Amino acid sequence: MRGRCLGFAGVLLWVFVAACSRAPVYQQESFVFGTRVEVLIAGLPEARARAAAAAVLREFDRLHRTYHAWRPSELSALNAALAAGRVQTVSEEMAELLVDAQRLARLGDGLFDPGIGRLIELWGFHSDELPTGLPDEAALAAWRSAQPGIADLHLSGLQASSRQRQLAIDFGGYLKGVALDRATSILRAQGVGNALVNIGGNVMVLGSRNGQRWRVGIQHPRQPGPMATIELDDGEAVGTSGDYQRYFEVAGRRYAHLLDPRSGRPASGTQALTVLITARPAAGALSDAASKPLFIAGGDWPAFARRLQVAHVLRVDGDGRWQLSRAMQDRLEFVGGRPRALEVVPP
Repeated sequence: MRGRCLGFAGVLLWVFVAACSRAPVYQQESFVFGTRVEVLIAGLPEARARAAAAAVLREFDRLHRTYHAWRPSELSALNAALAAGRVQTVSEEMAELLVDAQRLARLGDGLFDPGIGRLIELWGFHSDELPTGLPDEAALAAWRSAQPGIADLHLSGLQASSRQRQLAIDFGGYLKGVALDRATSILRAQGVGNALVNIGGNVMVLGSRNGQRWRVGIQHPRQPGPMATIELDDGEAVGTSGDYQRYFEVAGRRYAHLLDPRSGRPASGTQALTVLITARPAAGALSDAASKPLFIAGGDWPAFARRLQVAHVLRVDGDGRWQLSRAMQDRLEFVGGRPRALEVVPP
């Protein structure tokens, strides 16, 4: 898409291309990972930009098909083997993802845990359709008694196994971030120096938008439109977890897809939490994974931010009050003015 400016309302973030930008910004969209995906490339001829964006979207589709948790895939085959108590040979790529996911789970004290696939299934968040009712309490109690997690997975080279048959891997809270890192590698290899990739609100940028910093807006959890905007530098990534994207209500109570492994129930006390990850290796994966334990931790999020080395955090608690780290305060521009209920917290 060229010759006009773009303003895209993402699931969790908004992406802005300012009206004063005269140079072309090419945009290509798709639907992958159960969400809308877009690739914006600035300052290149359309043919080159189209080819680079297409290469990114092909990789996204491959990752989605390879690591789908409940449709036939390499990951579902692993889960079937774990449930049967069998040893499964995995690819080198999957082994690397599993090791990294275990590392991130340890850093987040298990609040981010890709090993809770059975719990996700019990709540009905494992399908494209939203659940309509609460899970069976006896089944939840049984899961809590077993307390399976990715730490139960044993890897010996490419051989994966576990004595815990309730273990099931779901990369839903991690794979979009991995895809962002893959996208930036592909784009750089294609000679792209200026781009923005948005996967349902998980954003990573390269360079600038024709000399101007890329700007994204952070979605308000209870109102339409953004509550704040932030400009991003080369190699930075933003990830948001919110209770307003995938949820259902029973008797007036909201049950969101962000599950607390300690209780086996949806986390409460936070409406939305955004992290900004400064340029570093695997910034995309960290932006996706880090927002989960901080969201689930509620008021204890600063301790988890320190453990994960995340300095830029914005949180909206269950009552709509804002908390943000000092570093994040320096980067945000509030929409509609500075909110009254705002607390600046050292990370």
